[in-house]
Amino acid sequence: MTSNFATTRLSRELSKLQSDMNNLEGITIELPTNLMSWNATIKGPPNTPYEEGTFNITLTFDNDYPVKPPSVKFLTLMYHPNIYKDGKICVDILQPSEWTPAQNVRTILVSIMSLLMDPNPSSPANREAAELYMKDKEEYNKKVRQFIQTNK
Repeated sequence: MTSNFATTRLSRELSKLQSDMNNLEGITIELPTNLMSWNATIKGPPNTPYEEGTFNITLTFDNDYPVKPPSVKFLTLMYHPNIYKDGKICVDILQPSEWTPAQNVRTILVSIMSLLMDPNPSSPANREAAELYMKDKEEYNKKVRQFIQTNK
């Protein structure tokens, strides 16, 4: 795979996403200055403890995309069972063993939105958040809202 294939694929995905933005409620993609590095914003889904938050994400692609998944990371400080303290995300589709070239930026962003709505505490990246989520959801929700207030 050459970087030419990766950039062609990314150009097509970006173009499709831009014409599709109305169908990606709560997700915005900034026009990248470098096709290999994208920034996106996800609004917290309604009826979740994240609903008052706006979260910045970076997606970094290498020349092997779409054969290999991009590196995806929250730039906004997060409190979530499946997000490491450094912002990296623990979600199946981003694991090299689970990734397929049929996946794309849209499926990644939708998966992240889904993860905000329905955390998976049995596969924790943040053990403390996972334990609190399972033990005391009300306290977990309170802590999430505190993190959001800190980020504003």
